[in-house]
Amino acid sequence: MTDRPDPQQPLGVALVGHSFMGAVHSHAWRTVDHVGSPALRTRRAVLVGRDATRTAEAAELFGWESSSTDWREVLTRDDVHVVDVCTPGDSHAEIAIAALEAGKHVVCEKPLATTVEEAERMAAAAGAAAARGVRSMVAFNYRRVPAVSLARQLVADGRLGEVRQVRAVYLQDWIVDPEFPLTWRLRKDLAGAGALGDIGSHIVDAAQFVTGQTITGVTGVLETFVRRRPLEAQRTGQQTGLGAQASAEYGDVTVDDAAAFIARGSGGALMTFEATRMAPGRKNAMRLEVNGSLGSLAFDFESMNELQFCDATLPDAEGGFRRILATDPSHPYVANWWPPGHGLGYDHPFVHELQDFLAAVSAGSDPSPSFAEGLQVQRVLDAVERSAANSSTYTTV
Repeated sequence: MTDRPDPQQPLGVALVGHSFMGAVHSHAWRTVDHVGSPALRTRRAVLVGRDATRTAEAAELFGWESSSTDWREVLTRDDVHVVDVCTPGDSHAEIAIAALEAGKHVVCEKPLATTVEEAERMAAAAGAAAARGVRSMVAFNYRRVPAVSLARQLVADGRLGEVRQVRAVYLQDWIVDPEFPLTWRLRKDLAGAGALGDIGSHIVDAAQFVTGQTITGVTGVLETFVRRRPLEAQRTGQQTGLGAQASAEYGDVTVDDAAAFIARGSGGALMTFEATRMAPGRKNAMRLEVNGSLGSLAFDFESMNELQFCDATLPDAEGGFRRILATDPSHPYVANWWPPGHGLGYDHPFVHELQDFLAAVSAGSDPSPSFAEGLQVQRVLDAVERSAANSSTYTTV
């Protein structure tokens, strides 16, 4: 069994991947030691990537002590205690399972895997590792937005009464241009799914997290609007965003551009979901509305510091939605940051998830969302795909 970490000794972190998510996670690891009273300290031991030059450049840019092109060799290092997986989905299972078997704690980006079978193996490995004191977590960062965590509290406290309906959408527009290159996110062999897995997984997790209801069945449709795109050109320098250069050759898009599905929650709630990366003008509109017998709440990430709340028990003259600015020290995660009204940004929930992860490792408890929770989301995504393939037949999860 792995010994309880010594709080006086920093945990060495290995981050695998250094593009968009790798950059965000690097920032979070750099920040987490300086917020509040962390349960454990960390050190950014090594950044891992495929190209030696680009990885070394990223390591220097993001403040990692060293770089490597061999994640397997990194797992043998005694100074590495945590492995953070920020690679495309097709390598999540291999890296995470090997890290857990090597006794390393693991943080893995979402969705957990590209298939249910991979996710099942990851969850099984996580369960076996937990028995040895090795912890794991899947990185659904939107749970750690203060307004979203506040929404969960309001539901759990009964302020909405019986949860009856949920509407969850995630709208982006970064592949509207038909000449946008065929990046890995548009290939099923690497990503597993398109908008459904990339951003749909976020709203599935958020809806279940806020309501406390597990999705039990779905009816879904998928659509690919642009079926061929120019291949991605060879990268020549460090890139940290979703930008990519196109070549003159074209290839097939093998994932969905948009997904829509109806679902039933374990508590009886009717839920609707929409995920698309083809909505002009919508940059990162992750939205959630919950309607109950006693009230409603609504959240939009493009106004991430706000939660709209309606208390339907008030007299009609006082009814309607009111704006809660979720920046007060009494709100989840906010006490360690700025004075009230000084809003947080996209990067802060990633710091919050690492705070929670390190607190769980220190306490010897299992972090949430666990790999088992990531597996459940994967099963929902799989059910949507199977439903869409069978002309929208209702499909159990």
